Amino acid sequence: MVQALFDEVAERLLREDDAVEQTRMMASDGLKTGGKFFAMVSKGELVVKLPRERVDELVAAGAGHRFDPGHGRLMKEWVALRPADEPACAAYMSEAHNFVGAQANGS
Repeated sequence: MVQALFDEVAERLLREDDAVEQTRMMASDGLKTGGKFFAMVSKGELVVKLPRERVDELVAAGAGHRFDPGHGRLMKEWVALRPADEPACAAYMSEAHNFVGAQANGS
């Protein structure tokens, strides 16, 4: 289910923003902007890059957990989530897109 939500939102982002690219990341299809990854699906969960404080908020709220790429080290700016529907998935992916896009542009 998460993969289908991701694919739907990814298709829209790819259409709307020429800077967004689809590529492989850690054996998963992912999206990047400005050469930096911001979203992917791993183990049936949406994984997005967000500011550390925002990741802390989502974890504290029980909405997700810090992402572990498999080597036992949790990533501070990556959170794994199970969005309930397309609007929730789109909101997380847009938030990650904006965060990473601002970093790529030096903001």
